Amino acid sequence: MSQPAFDFEAGEILLLDKPLTWTSFDVVRKVKNTLRIRKIGHAGTLDPLATGLLILCTGKKTKQIDQIQAQEKEYTGTFRLGQTTLSFDLETPVDASLPYEHLTEADIQAAVQSFVGLINQTPPIYSAVKVNGERAYELARRGDSAEIKSKQIEIKSFELTRIALPEIDFRVVCSKGTYIRSLARDLGLALGCGAHLTALVRTRIGQYRLEDALTMEAVQALAPPRPARPETPAGATNPNQRPPRRRIQAYVAPTSPENLAASELGRNMDSTADSAPASLGAD
Repeated sequence: MSQPAFDFEAGEILLLDKPLTWTSFDVVRKVKNTLRIRKIGHAGTLDPLATGLLILCTGKKTKQIDQIQAQEKEYTGTFRLGQTTLSFDLETPVDASLPYEHLTEADIQAAVQSFVGLINQTPPIYSAVKVNGERAYELARRGDSAEIKSKQIEIKSFELTRIALPEIDFRVVCSKGTYIRSLARDLGLALGCGAHLTALVRTRIGQYRLEDALTMEAVQALAPPRPARPETPAGATNPNQRPPRRRIQAYVAPTSPENLAASELGRNMDSTADSAPASLGAD
């Protein structure tokens, strides 16, 4: 099957399936270097512990990044009830455990529906939100506290696709700026048992869908061939090759009876010096 033709310099919108543990910048850097693209950026960050749709824009299409970012997002994933973490996901260890066994399916469904619509949400401390000019996650990893302001977001759809306590699977459609980790925290608070995010996949941004995305292996297959080194024709001079070094031979004076006599005298003197007793000059 032939690969689709791309013109990355003129501008393309690339749909990628971000691998687990990769940062969004890792993906941008890899694609930029692999495909040798000069101008490239992504349209919406995905956390390292999330997978799924990451949109990259190249060339003139980078002007559409803000427009793409503003579109609604769809996610699927898993919340773990009864445990909390400081990062609201698996980046940090569990810091508290609470009972969840008393919860019924009706309790959980009612709590879920209370989040549908316009709500105020506070981003996690482990996030890229800026606090006094510094990223919040930098403060968190140093152990510093920070006050993060809440903001209004919209949960357009929030449904449960599996309930197997302590785990629940979900599907969420939401506006730009929504933190699914914060939604896990807030749902845990509403249920009184705590919760954190254990898996997350972004499946859609606007009309762009994960099933149409390329894997990183597919991106590697699009890499242009490396230019071959030019061969130098036989007998031609390679301008990049250093000229061979000239050898300088020592000058040997012509022999004469006088030179031979002097040479013999020098050898006799050297022989005398070499045959001196080893104890001379010794301590």
